[in-house]
Amino acid sequence: MLTRDRMRTDIAAMIHEAPEDIGGDDNLIDLGLDSMRAMNLLVQWNEAGLGLDFSEFAERLTLNAWWAIIDRSQSRA
Repeated sequence: MLTRDRMRTDIAAMIHEAPEDIGGDDNLIDLGLDSMRAMNLLVQWNEAGLGLDFSEFAERLTLNAWWAIIDRSQSRA
């Protein structure tokens, strides 16, 4: 199961920032997350058993929005 803290840590590692520097409503693209890095994160999270669709994540690029998608996905499992 993916936690919000783990998700924030994974994103931070991908963009070489401290997790606490990523605010819930910060635009992840503005922080340096490009589409290839975002896709790599989704692949990593999908390997943990989540059935995530990149198109959902591309619509809203914030930690809060991504967590809402993941939380819904995990609730269905």
